[in-house]
Amino acid sequence: MSLVHTIHFSPATSSSRRFPAHSAASLRWRVFPVRASLPFPTQKAKYHRELEAAVGIVERACRICVDVQRSLLSSVGGIVEKKDNTPVTIADFGVQALISLELGKLFPSIPLVAEEDSGFVRANNLVDSVVSVVNDKRSSSEPLSDDVVLEAIDRGGSAAYLYGKSPATYWILDPIDGTKGFLKGCGALYVVGLALVVEGEIVLGVMGCPNWQNSGDSLGSVMIAHTGHGTWNKTLQVSNDWSRCLVDGCSVVPEARFCIPESQSWDSLPLSRSFTAKNDADSLGDNEIHLLTTCCGSLCKYLMVASGRASMYIQAQRDTAIKVTDWEGGELDLAADQVERRIIYPPGGILVTNGKIHDQILEMISFSSSTV
Repeated sequence: MSLVHTIHFSPATSSSRRFPAHSAASLRWRVFPVRASLPFPTQKAKYHRELEAAVGIVERACRICVDVQRSLLSSVGGIVEKKDNTPVTIADFGVQALISLELGKLFPSIPLVAEEDSGFVRANNLVDSVVSVVNDKRSSSEPLSDDVVLEAIDRGGSAAYLYGKSPATYWILDPIDGTKGFLKGCGALYVVGLALVVEGEIVLGVMGCPNWQNSGDSLGSVMIAHTGHGTWNKTLQVSNDWSRCLVDGCSVVPEARFCIPESQSWDSLPLSRSFTAKNDADSLGDNEIHLLTTCCGSLCKYLMVASGRASMYIQAQRDTAIKVTDWEGGELDLAADQVERRIIYPPGGILVTNGKIHDQILEMISFSSSTV
C-alpha cells in the first residue's frame, strides 16, 4: 500500500557552488556492521547504518526538547524571536548542535542543511545554556567547549556549504518543527525531523514527536521511512517495538479525513468551493467533509497521513517560500535552491494524501482554479 503520496514542483534558477557536492558513491560501497534495531534486514537496506544512527540521534534530541520544555515553562529568558517573528529556544539550537556533532562524527563527508546559526545564539546570550544541554545529551562524556558547539551549529547554517546545479548528498534537519506548540506545553505537538538526500533523492527520514499519543497509553513516537522499505513507527525511547504504518483506505473524497494548518482556514483553500468543513464526523451532511482539529501545527500532519489517522493534508501557499510540494503534480526537485538547498518554490501549495484520492483532489483544485 502506498504510504504517503505527495506532489512536487519545478526547478528554479541556476547558481554556483563553493565546494563540490558530495557524491553518494562512498555510501554505495561501504559495508557497515549493524545491530538488529530496525524492522528490516541490513542486506536489503542500502542506508541501514545511516538510518540506525539517525534514529538514535533523534531520540537523544527529543530528550533535549523534553528537558528544555520543562525548564522554559517554569522560567524566563530562554525564548527569543527570529527576524520573521517566529519563536526560537535553546532547544532549537541544542538539537541542531547535538545532531550536527553526532552526524559529523559518523558521516563527516556529508553536509547538513539546517535552520539556525551561532550568531543568533551569541547575540541573545544563549551560549552557556545551549552548550549545557548539548553536553548533557551527547554520546561522549567528555565535555565540549563553547567554540566546538557553536561551530557544530554553523555546520548546518546557511553559509556552511554551497551546492550548485548537480544533484547532491546531504542531511536535512528541522531542529523543532512546531516551536509554538513546543512553547504551549500541555501536550502540544512538535517534531524533530531529519532526512538524508542522496544525489537529489530522499532515501530515508526520521521524525521524533515526544507528545504523540500512541494507540495504547504510551506517549511519544519515532516514525521512520527508508526507500523501498515503507514507513514504521515505534514508541519513543523504547527499543525495537516497531510496527508498520499504513495509510487509510479512503478512496472517496467526501469520506476523507482532512488536515490543514492551524494558521489557515478552510475557506482559504480551493476545496471550500465544493465542500463545507465540520469537526464533528457524526453530523456530516451533503457536501460536508470531516476536518480534523489535531496535529496540524507541525510535521505531525505528515505523521497523521502516514499512520492512517488522516486521509490527506492540504496547505495553501504562504507569503514566504515553503519547503515542500505543490498542487501541480511535477517531480520533486530538491535542487530548486541551487545554492543552499533550503527553499523550494511550489505553485499553489502543499498536498499530501493516501494516494487513493490524490488525483481526485488534483482535479478539484484544477477545476476550482480555472473557475476563479
